[in-house]
Amino acid sequence: MKKIILLLAVILLASCSASQKTIIAAKKTLKGEWSLDNISYDRSGVFDVTLYNDASAECLTGGIWKFIPNNNTGMYTVNDSQCTSTGARNFRFTIPEPSENGDYSFLFKPIDDKKRSTNDNKGYRMTLKQLDDTTMTWTQTVSLEGRPFVITMNFNKLQ
Repeated sequence: MKKIILLLAVILLASCSASQKTIIAAKKTLKGEWSLDNISYDRSGVFDVTLYNDASAECLTGGIWKFIPNNNTGMYTVNDSQCTSTGARNFRFTIPEPSENGDYSFLFKPIDDKKRSTNDNKGYRMTLKQLDDTTMTWTQTVSLEGRPFVITMNFNKLQ
């Protein structure tokens, strides 16, 4: 009986450490600057989408995102002069353990220059669909007219 318990404990620890290694590798890959090149939707049509309670999808497209994994912070820019509020925004992020279906999430929370939450500790969860040395894809599912609506954000690594 003791051997069975010990074996189960070893299996559990090995599986936990494997996902932790994946998360550490993801953070290492994530480090640096990325360009948000494209935002698309799972339906055709024209949509007025505001992301992160901050800016329209059009204003975020083309922005630069910087990730600093050693302290789980970063910033993104809104550069389009036609947008009402331009400049850099700070955020805190984390990649938690994968869900039961194996998907990794990306948790994102806006913060100010002093690392305090800017929106009552509310954050946003995206699914980290793809990440390699040059590209990254997030999806976020929200509700539109009572049905799921999937927003896809495609990034390319700059450095």
